[in-house]
Amino acid sequence: MIYPIVAYGNAILKKEAEEIKEGEALESMIADMFDTMDNASGVGLAAPQINKGVRLFVIDSNLMLDEDNEEKGVRRAFINPIILDEYGDDYSFEEGCLSIPDVRAEITRPETLTIEYFDENWELKEEEFSGMTARVIQHEYDHLEGILFVDYLKGLRKRMVKSKLLDVSKGKIPTDYRMIYPVK
Repeated sequence: MIYPIVAYGNAILKKEAEEIKEGEALESMIADMFDTMDNASGVGLAAPQINKGVRLFVIDSNLMLDEDNEEKGVRRAFINPIILDEYGDDYSFEEGCLSIPDVRAEITRPETLTIEYFDENWELKEEEFSGMTARVIQHEYDHLEGILFVDYLKGLRKRMVKSKLLDVSKGKIPTDYRMIYPVK
């Protein structure tokens, strides 16, 4: 099943997601989230983006890497993740979001992280990720905390995207995928 994606302005995107009870059957939801992400040509999708307020996201960082990149991409689900540490040099990269179509901005994040999470089989993992995979994880993890990439913008940069954000919330930005717009 392909879910509609929640658009900017919907309250669920600003709420901290709730922990999932260990052992809960999530196979169908995870498969649907991958289908939804792939349908929208995304590299990550968090449960709040499909109107589910739980601590789950999926990523496919392979799509962020070109042939010359030595980094290996990851296609994986993260259940109840906790970022334990972020470190390394900060670097900027232009980010976008399926919930905020047609808006992109340079966001600075640390290059490496260590994260603890459960995989699809409810096995506890602790792993280190760097580069684009770390960035995608950080972006999706932020969704679980009620943080959007545009929340990092300040001053003039924030004011420059304000009208586009309003257009997104009103459904005035066309997309190739279904969306749920905030109820006004």
